[in-house]
Amino acid sequence: MAYREKLTKYELPLLPLRGITIFPGVSTGFDISRKMSMLALQSALASPGKLIFAVTQRDIECETPKENDLYTVGTIARIKQSVRLPDKHYRIILEGIERAEVLAVKTSEDGSMKAEVMEKKVFLDDNGGLRGEAFMRQIKESLSEYVNTAPDASKEVFVNSNTIGSLSFLSDYIASSIFEEHEKSQQILEEFDPLKKAELLLMFLERETEIWALEHEISDKVKSKFDTAQRNALLKEKIHMLQDELNGGNGFYTSEDGDDEDNYKNKILEKALPKEVEERLLKENAKLAKMPFGSGEATVIQNYIETCLEIPWTKRTKDRVDVLACAKILEADHYGMEDVKKRILEFIAVKQLAPDLKGQILCLVGAPGVGKTSICASIAKSLKRKYVRVSLGGVRDEAEIRGHRKTYIGSMPGRIITAIKQAGTANPLIVLDEIDKLSSDIKGDPSAALLEVLDSEQNYAFRDHFIELPFDLSECIFIATANTTETIPRALLDRMEMIRMKGYTPTEKLEIAKRHLIPKQLKRHGLTKRTLKIDDAAVLEIIESYTREQGVRNLEREIASICRKSAKKIVENEAKSVHVGIDGLKELLGKKKFKRENISSVPLIGIVNGLAWTESGGELLKVETLCMNGNGKIELTGTLGDVMKESARAAISLIRANAELFGIEDKDFYSKNDIHIHLPEGAVPKDGPSAGITMTTALVSLLSKRPVRSDIAMTGEITLCGSVLPIGGLREKASAAYSNGIREVIIPKENLDDLDEVDSEIRSEMNFIPVDNIFQVLKTALVESDTKFNSEKIVETTDNGAITDITVPASETNGDKTGNNAYIQ
Repeated sequence: MAYREKLTKYELPLLPLRGITIFPGVSTGFDISRKMSMLALQSALASPGKLIFAVTQRDIECETPKENDLYTVGTIARIKQSVRLPDKHYRIILEGIERAEVLAVKTSEDGSMKAEVMEKKVFLDDNGGLRGEAFMRQIKESLSEYVNTAPDASKEVFVNSNTIGSLSFLSDYIASSIFEEHEKSQQILEEFDPLKKAELLLMFLERETEIWALEHEISDKVKSKFDTAQRNALLKEKIHMLQDELNGGNGFYTSEDGDDEDNYKNKILEKALPKEVEERLLKENAKLAKMPFGSGEATVIQNYIETCLEIPWTKRTKDRVDVLACAKILEADHYGMEDVKKRILEFIAVKQLAPDLKGQILCLVGAPGVGKTSICASIAKSLKRKYVRVSLGGVRDEAEIRGHRKTYIGSMPGRIITAIKQAGTANPLIVLDEIDKLSSDIKGDPSAALLEVLDSEQNYAFRDHFIELPFDLSECIFIATANTTETIPRALLDRMEMIRMKGYTPTEKLEIAKRHLIPKQLKRHGLTKRTLKIDDAAVLEIIESYTREQGVRNLEREIASICRKSAKKIVENEAKSVHVGIDGLKELLGKKKFKRENISSVPLIGIVNGLAWTESGGELLKVETLCMNGNGKIELTGTLGDVMKESARAAISLIRANAELFGIEDKDFYSKNDIHIHLPEGAVPKDGPSAGITMTTALVSLLSKRPVRSDIAMTGEITLCGSVLPIGGLREKASAAYSNGIREVIIPKENLDDLDEVDSEIRSEMNFIPVDNIFQVLKTALVESDTKFNSEKIVETTDNGAITDITVPASETNGDKTGNNAYIQ
């Protein structure tokens, strides 16, 4: 038996393959999508013979393989077909030509690879003679056994192999058609000797056949055992029926083995359950033992027992009653929120003196994003209690709270008992999230079901419809969260202690961003303080110009956006680190989303700066008035609510009754003229009584021709007798005035105590003027009359707030009875 070898050296484009092995004489089709693969394909298609060197990767997960990641033996192949797919990938068919060994690999700058390979052809005289013939027969026989054993094997492979006369090609063809693991295929490819290759293939085939035979044997045994189990179950059922007949056909019979009964009984006794619970479960277990095998009621009882055993009836966690330690944890996790922290620390202090103190029932009310839910998690952490959240948003079925009766298919406990199971203790901290989003329908009112849960005098014996046993909820701490109390039923509201969480001031938001938000987002985006630094001034600019909210949720989103864009710059080697100042915000976040109100630098007639409270915080709200010839019509525009419209009518009535005191010369203005009151941003609904003094001041200014100071803002409710009543939201309103550059604010005298809630920085830089009647407001806000008509110019504002000067004769200005929005410069 003689061998002959022929060696030929080539330099060809290299195509790395993942999980595929190309064999000589075999055509193989597959898709390519990697850039280096498509570059190799294009290079090969441009060559005369369309030859390419295909070699398999050692690790199929590697996206950009190097020389060490590739096997040393591959196949020189010819590209028979290449089709470009709609997703810009390629589907190609390669025809293997001959094995080749890698000598060297070159990688270009564009990522493409070329290989210097040595083609090695081995010729076997007389196809290996008698030894070769023996191998061919044995291989075909083993292949026949494999095809008959393996369920997914193709019989076409066996049929085609009978037509092959070359021992070397027979081995290559079977290896390419049978083996899914590229490691086995690669071992056969790396064997150049046809006889050794045939021997290796034969060993693999016999091993695969043995594995499949064992799988069949195991499957048969499993099936046999399953059939036996079914037979035993049928026999047991027949025994039960016979026992039922012997017992007089009463429909109840005892399980022969009693395994389930003993199993549940042992668990019930080991749990040390409350006496009432233990007696009920033992009774249900005895009933289960008499149930027929496979009956629907038996499944219901079994599910009931298992659910009750999962409830932590007596398991409790021990509270941390160290006030200082708890205060330290709360302070580290959250900035501000003094009212909430104070209330929890009071509970801990009382708990230290009276260990038997029951759980608390609180309700945190505040705008979205102020940290209601997150502070609850910190409270649980400080107390060392288990934390579980129950989302009530959109819940409209009373059974969601109390559970379903266990007789129904698919019944389960309500959300309260499920939360107890989830916590694993009988005294967790349960957050009732979004309690103001509860609704009701024909299935009941879930808020009514919560009345017992949140009543400390009743919840010591809460009965879920599924469990039907009393569970003590009095040791749980319930904290509900809500955005508003308007949608919470009065009876439910009465059972909770309200803690209102105010919105954050810009200073507080800055501290929260520095302590929590920025470190959190840096960690999430794989950055550090060295690679990304955000100036305090930049954070304040984001707060003022890119977010408008009481919480910090949008602020965190903007910081996350900065982190993403900075990470991209660092990865693309545009910068080693990023420093964000005010000047760089436009590039990272785009143009400003919110702009300050355009405050005029001169006193204006008929325009006053008011203040309003919104869900996103305080707002500067201008009131504009206009008087024109007419018949006494009053026009109110700007999407005003009923309360605000009533405030406007009260202001007009007050002015009509006191026109002479207010310096209005034309006593019959209300019958000769039409008055138009407008609040800009007409698409935004506005309501509330706090704009009363603002509208009154604007109307007095308009009708008396006296300009109003543009550097002052005001808020307060007006009455028909001129009294100024207190308002809400002073903290947010003061912050809005400060943000818009106003440093003097007129407030009701009864709101002086509320100044303690205003940020200390704002309080120190602003002048708050307390008033209790409209005359004090006018004395402060209106410009003195002797400067009223000294100018020969009238200042008018355009729609966008820009000021234009229009020169008119002074005599004409003095004689303008209708007040065409004339503002004295």
